Amino acid sequence: MASESSQSYLYIGLAGETVPGREVRTGLYRSLAGEGSWESITAGLPSEPQVRALAVHPRQPNVVLAGTQDGIYRSADHGGHWERLSAPKPGLAVWSLLFHPRDPDVIFAGYEPYAIYRSDNGGKSWGRLPMDVTFPDVTVRPVVSPKRILGMAIDPAYPMEMYAAVEVGGLLRSLDGGEKWESVSEGYYVNDDPVDMHGVAVSPAQPRTVFTISRIGMWRSPDRGEHWQHVQLEMLSPRGTYCRDIFVAPDDPRTMYCAAGPAFRSEEGALFASHDSGQSWSRLDLGTKPKSTMFAVDIDPRNSTHLYCTTSGGEVFYSRDKGMSWKTNALPEGASQVYSLAVG
Repeated sequence: MASESSQSYLYIGLAGETVPGREVRTGLYRSLAGEGSWESITAGLPSEPQVRALAVHPRQPNVVLAGTQDGIYRSADHGGHWERLSAPKPGLAVWSLLFHPRDPDVIFAGYEPYAIYRSDNGGKSWGRLPMDVTFPDVTVRPVVSPKRILGMAIDPAYPMEMYAAVEVGGLLRSLDGGEKWESVSEGYYVNDDPVDMHGVAVSPAQPRTVFTISRIGMWRSPDRGEHWQHVQLEMLSPRGTYCRDIFVAPDDPRTMYCAAGPAFRSEEGALFASHDSGQSWSRLDLGTKPKSTMFAVDIDPRNSTHLYCTTSGGEVFYSRDKGMSWKTNALPEGASQVYSLAVG
């Protein structure tokens, strides 16, 4: 067995909806290599931490960021201890975190209500990006929908081109590093399904080709969001497939993964994979049927054969052979409402 110093940690955060009246589970767990026992790592975090976003520094795996209901926290010892960064907490929660692919000192944080803050010095100081954006009109919804940044992506080949997925509001695009934003899903909608976005990805294998996922499926744009094509996935419900996370393999940019299920709450989960840059997708056999919607997927950056995914109900699956075979390592009893996963 490899030494502990050469193995990565798997981190999983619990949270819940910010909609009033819904139950919220809290906590943050880690496991060595994803197969060891789970330990709670909340020293220094706010009381009952709601961890909706996690990110491991791409060059310093001991450095981990956690987005909570009380702003952003940083650990320098694999989550053993946490300290709050100076990032503001203007709204309800931090929902997404992103290290710039060219410069990890540049960090982006997505919030609810919708806002993106940027740090150019590794999190020491933060500034809000100007985002005066008009959202698509949803014509028959009786109540105002929340607006939060659930996912962000930067085109590795064109590092000034950035995208942000808004739940509920569609996809936003900036072509100048975040100084000016526009909606690339304008239009009128009879319901919010098409603009209930959960994530966005751009693969180095296809520069300026954008993938975005939503409550009812996946879409692909070959021209930076100007035009969209529906991507065929196995239909998990009559409305479509609830896609929650999309991820590009760091060692093989033609390989992509999508965590999904029939709905936000369901009794089934699925992990889809594509090995042709998102042209075709197939459902992976995880060895056992997931009992709730798959919420997150990630690959160990230090060992690309190690693949992880988790359901909202706390089932954790791991593979040591790029998804050919799987084992499970469920979170402790009662640890559900999983929202975030990171490995490094």
